[in-house]
Amino acid sequence: MSINPIVSNPAEEVAVEAALAEFHAALNAMFSGDLEPMEAVWSHRDDVIYMGPAGGYRIGWQQVRADWAAQAALKLGGSAHPEQIRITLNGNQAIVCNIVKGKNIDPEGNPMPVSLRVSSIFRRESGQWKVMTMHTDLLPFLR
Repeated sequence: MSINPIVSNPAEEVAVEAALAEFHAALNAMFSGDLEPMEAVWSHRDDVIYMGPAGGYRIGWQQVRADWAAQAALKLGGSAHPEQIRITLNGNQAIVCNIVKGKNIDPEGNPMPVSLRVSSIFRRESGQWKVMTMHTDLLPFLR
């Protein structure tokens, strides 16, 4: 088995940063109940994995989509953005680690600050970077 060396590629890092920005735009749209942008940024393959802030371990696009749909139905409001972004490229995959900061509205209507550690893997599919794996800290008000 050969392992591709990890190489710095500024153009691809910019493309992954753009994909991460698209993900966060989709996340913010999802907070208002709009699922469509989230569907666009994820890979739809059977090997995708999502471990989100409400807990759970979702495997395959159908399970991942169902989790995002449930979150969209909550209409949590607020917004979130990435900070301290670290990207490591390896061929057609990019590992992204970052902190997500923002706020949501809890079920009682109170604003709740959000600060999550997030690890993601993006995969290049047909020339576009798509989310294939995401793991976040838990948010107590979603459990």
